Amino acid sequence: MTMRTLALAGTMALMGSASYAACAFENETEVKMLSAGFEAWKSVADAMSECGNVQAELDQEFRTKQPSAFAANPSLYHVGGVSNGTITPLLNDGTIRPLDDLVEKYGQNLAPNQLIRMNGQVMAIAMMVNTQHLMYRSDIFEELGLEVPTSYDEMLETAAKIREAGAVDYPIGATMMSGWNVAQEFVNMFQGHGGQFLGDDGMPTINTDAGVQALETMQALTEYMDPEFTISDSTYVQQQFQQGKIAMANLWASRGGAMDNEEESQVVGLVDAAAAPRAMEGGSPATTLWWDGIVIAQNITDEEADAAFRVVMEGMDTEMVQANNDDAIWLIAGYEPNRLAMGAIATATASPPPPSYPSTSEMGLLHTAFGNEIPAFLTGDRGAEETLTAIEEAYVTSAKEAGILD
Repeated sequence: MTMRTLALAGTMALMGSASYAACAFENETEVKMLSAGFEAWKSVADAMSECGNVQAELDQEFRTKQPSAFAANPSLYHVGGVSNGTITPLLNDGTIRPLDDLVEKYGQNLAPNQLIRMNGQVMAIAMMVNTQHLMYRSDIFEELGLEVPTSYDEMLETAAKIREAGAVDYPIGATMMSGWNVAQEFVNMFQGHGGQFLGDDGMPTINTDAGVQALETMQALTEYMDPEFTISDSTYVQQQFQQGKIAMANLWASRGGAMDNEEESQVVGLVDAAAAPRAMEGGSPATTLWWDGIVIAQNITDEEADAAFRVVMEGMDTEMVQANNDDAIWLIAGYEPNRLAMGAIATATASPPPPSYPSTSEMGLLHTAFGNEIPAFLTGDRGAEETLTAIEEAYVTSAKEAGILD
């Protein structure tokens, strides 16, 4: 379910903008979309709305809302914004439809690496690639004569120098909000330390040296972060950067464009990007590769699906990309990488490269266990090995309930 190549070519919001050329057709069918709320989705929703009768709900909690909303009959939404980490529940529930017929009808401008196939069928259309990479204040690094860190050991050493200089409130920002965000940080760090999630028998292999090292590295980072790190998600870290409060963070590439948004950022032109740091010598960057794109609901009429897909193609075209080039690392024709995309490109092309996020039912259960159990370690309420044991126990329980384990 990963893309075979990496070729580069929240709140409720009802969007429209005169910055786009008019839609190629007048949509007369109501189309509703639920997606994340970062800049790329705002741009796509804005372009879709030019066709008329489009409602786009951009919500950072979309991943928890989509499964039940798409399971409704009829579905509460026609279009879902997903990634390789959030599509799995919809696939498992059978609430999204194959898109081959719609691609044949309206997808003439799609590139091959936008077609996400599952068991031979196109189930999603990717619009962009994403990864967490190192973003840093280039002006502070230049002023203090600092080298851009390539490892987490170097990042911690650099953070100590930045704190000593008093350059910002907190040297480091990170997405360690309890739940999905802190779980993703552990996924990055665990794989970065060479960890394997499951053994050949399907049992979890988290309580290992790699697991302990991952937790200890995450805890070391918190010493240089805002003490309120348990509420720190991507938007929180983005705003810390924009307000000049932090000097570096391993943040999603999709947040890069916000750094140069003159309407809300105090650090326009001062944030650069580099490859995600490595957790161990000779390892891959401690991150994962992702795609973001759309799916179409199963529990809607064929006529609604037709209109929804057609509107999506208008929202994901070259004109949209040219008007919003810096909002993402687009997989759509017309994209021109900027300086803030260089970190993601360096990450994806590193040797060895980081893995794609493992989108499986098993990983979904593990991710939930990580998000539930790790906060107690980071707040000092539980030790590393105790935390890792709790994760494994939680996974085994949920895997048995799901029929994954006997």
